[in-house]
Amino acid sequence: MQAPEGEFRFTQMEKVLYGPGKLAAIGREMDRRGLKRALVITGRSLGASPLMDRVKSALGDRLAGVFAGIEQHVPSRTLAGAVEEAGRAQPDCLIGFGGGSPIDAAKLVAIAIMTGDWAPQAIDFRRAETTATGPELPNFALPTTLSAAEFTGGAGMTDETTRHKGGRFDERLVPLAVILDPALTLQTPDWLWASTGIKALDHAVECAYSSRRQLICDTLAARAIRLLRAHLLPSFKGPGYDQVAHRGMCQLAAWLSIFGMVNTRLGISHALGHQIGARWNVPHGVTSCITVPHVMRFMAHTAPQRFEAIAEGFEVPFDASDPRPGAMRCAERAAQFIRELNVPTRLSEAGVPREELDQIIEPVLAEINGARTLETPVTARDMTTLLEAAY
Repeated sequence: MQAPEGEFRFTQMEKVLYGPGKLAAIGREMDRRGLKRALVITGRSLGASPLMDRVKSALGDRLAGVFAGIEQHVPSRTLAGAVEEAGRAQPDCLIGFGGGSPIDAAKLVAIAIMTGDWAPQAIDFRRAETTATGPELPNFALPTTLSAAEFTGGAGMTDETTRHKGGRFDERLVPLAVILDPALTLQTPDWLWASTGIKALDHAVECAYSSRRQLICDTLAARAIRLLRAHLLPSFKGPGYDQVAHRGMCQLAAWLSIFGMVNTRLGISHALGHQIGARWNVPHGVTSCITVPHVMRFMAHTAPQRFEAIAEGFEVPFDASDPRPGAMRCAERAAQFIRELNVPTRLSEAGVPREELDQIIEPVLAEINGARTLETPVTARDMTTLLEAAY
């Protein structure tokens, strides 16, 4: 037996506040850092909702402006509009309010101001940091879904000329504070809440079977899977008086699911989701609902020994001396769980044209093999087989 060896990297995040009514803390979080002018970045629906009034009230005279033009997958033109608004409002901090797209957009505005460059780039996890020529704008996050974008330094954006998803990864983009207020999520559509819950499940699974997995990440992933299985369905289908409590537990599960991602990175399902989402405008939560079981089956054949933590989360017997049967049972449990949520489970249900599937293979392989979460490269044939199975 060998002693464990390795390292675990933390991010610059200082605080996570969670619980009903925690929105009120956003002003105090700014005050204690000496920040006075916040630009809120969100989408059109939230920007016109009563929730926006609650955010404005919590900020008071600290509000420098609102940009409510962010669209799904952050098309480059909407990001340009947000950067222009930041130039007008002259904020000293940014607040991403909503799902993964506005939270990513806040990070991308920050890096655009920091570097002077907001052009889409291919996702490359090997470039950990870019040269700063402008001021660093701290950002905060008020999430209303379970996408968990608020816990990372990565941010995705879509190049509208190629319809490929790219992005930036810089540890300085991690929000300083995240406020998980389950009361803010009650107006989130059920399909969106449920599907982003599966995106959180996707994070947990891909952290656990990464070639860089660690005991800390495995432990968090197993707990995240258990919490999501216990609380996701009743968080939108259970008695109304219990939904806030279940949603709060789901928010904690989403946090656990991605806490160690900077150490493990993510895998095939997320790379597929980035390109499926950007090319055919499929929400990322929905892409996870479609891809997770198929990628889990692929990984059960490729690296079944990495499924021990996943099996713990799904409460599946796991024999380390013969891991493949347990790993395959995990994939089936995941597929069953997703079916219970009444979300799309096939690419055909999401409006993806079968004849165009090969057009995403190249950028998917570039992201997967660049992240190196598998010991051996994934091939174009592997991708074709996966996409056909998911169709």
